[in-house]
Amino acid sequence: MIAASLPVQRPADARLLVVDARAAPRAIPRRDFADLLAPGDLVVANDAATLPASFAGFHARTGAPVEVRLAAARSLDIVDQPRFVAIVFGAGDFRIRTEDRSPPPSLAVGDLLTLGPLEATVERLLDHPRLVELRFAASSGDVWTAIARHGRPIQYAHVPKPLATWDVWTPIAGAPFAFEAPSAGFTLDWQSLARLRERGAGFATITLAAGISSTGDPSLDARLPFDEPYRIPEATAIAIRRAHARGGRVIAIGTTVVRALEDCAARHGAVRAGEGVAMLRLGRGTTLRAVDAILSGTHEPGSSHFELLRAFADDATLDRMTAVLESERFRTHEFGDSIFVDPRPEPPARPTADDCCRGGCDPCVFDVYETELARYEEALRQWRLRHPAAES
Repeated sequence: MIAASLPVQRPADARLLVVDARAAPRAIPRRDFADLLAPGDLVVANDAATLPASFAGFHARTGAPVEVRLAAARSLDIVDQPRFVAIVFGAGDFRIRTEDRSPPPSLAVGDLLTLGPLEATVERLLDHPRLVELRFAASSGDVWTAIARHGRPIQYAHVPKPLATWDVWTPIAGAPFAFEAPSAGFTLDWQSLARLRERGAGFATITLAAGISSTGDPSLDARLPFDEPYRIPEATAIAIRRAHARGGRVIAIGTTVVRALEDCAARHGAVRAGEGVAMLRLGRGTTLRAVDAILSGTHEPGSSHFELLRAFADDATLDRMTAVLESERFRTHEFGDSIFVDPRPEPPARPTADDCCRGGCDPCVFDVYETELARYEEALRQWRLRHPAAES
């Protein structure tokens, strides 16, 4: 794979690698994504706009230069309570590879960081020299005004040109909650949404505060993704239930959508409207309850995004996918090409007699199983129609 170095969201030559477990991956123009959809499918995207979350400044106690990258939030109440988890680097900027960045000065609780017109206080140290929780010392209105004027989009060295805010907002961006772009959404534009409708598929959104994707430190990267707050609208929860009831697929545009929907389904047994904080680490062994397929960027093995793909495909399938991405020189990172993984449905696990409490629950675990079994059988029938050459 090669790094996509130009900040173009929808290049004319963007490719989409279609992956399933029973056939060799095949590349199509990404603009033809809608041709992969069937009537009744539901496409779900993350509508979070991307904050200008990088700030140059100084460590007040030592005068040392720093760069602060806001990396996560505890909830979606950041508009009224601007507290953030942040990564602090020493001198330098995005032109230096993240893994080569110098460490920050030694930080202590109570330290002030002067970030242009903003002052931030270190409220907590989070078990790593670079990772802290910050509180801004101003009214929420003044904080957001200063963020908009002084912040820059988080950026990495593979894109040499400084990014503008509009480079990292998807066409469906709404409220500014994401710290890095939910970049799978770059695939979408109003023309593609119109084609989606023409195919008889639906479209819905969730909001998840997508966190930072790289910290420059292997031990800290191993903790990614950080906890990410999300909101699922009532209309989206209803659309998901209807899609599954009609035998359609729920197709996630990006890993952030998978995280939100699967976290919610794991907590409640199904996707419900409301807010939550995604804490699940999805990957090998994860039973997907809400999402059937994913369109995502191309990711390097070992990254948290790649590990999530193990919930959709086995190691052999992902090895074949990676081999094609490498040999065909697909572009990677946020402005790169994409993959579409449409896995063969897996049957639900039948509960045992011990799983039932015999307390008259409504629904009982056996009722839930029968519902999931019926959904699986219809999903498998539809999958075989899409993959007629696959083994039955």
